[in-house]
Amino acid sequence: MRGEQYLTKPQHFARVYGKGGSWASRYLVLRAFSKGLSLSRFGFSISRKVGNAVVRNRLKRWLREIMRAAPLKAGYDIVFIVRPAAAPLGYWDIRKGAMELLSRSRLLRAGRQPEAVVNVEADGEG
Repeated sequence: MRGEQYLTKPQHFARVYGKGGSWASRYLVLRAFSKGLSLSRFGFSISRKVGNAVVRNRLKRWLREIMRAAPLKAGYDIVFIVRPAAAPLGYWDIRKGAMELLSRSRLLRAGRQPEAVVNVEADGEG
């Protein structure tokens, strides 16, 4: 993702929180606001209650990768809020939860599946 695809200013987050829709799961909350631009922008909110800096940064890296690979509709400002219960989870659990929220919010493009990622260790090869 390029820098223009991130929400960076507090007023961008405030607009999504104030005017956007919300979808929640046990580990994540997704808030989205239709901006009408040619690209979607992302932001992540992870409180210190989730864990120390190492844990928070790992979760942000994972969410950036998930959003990079997701076939999203254009024109939305999207904020993921990570709940403290997500701290001990692995990548695949976070990915499953994020994709479920994106699907429930109808932000995935129709007819497109997310990039298939093969877990070589789980397949027994390699």
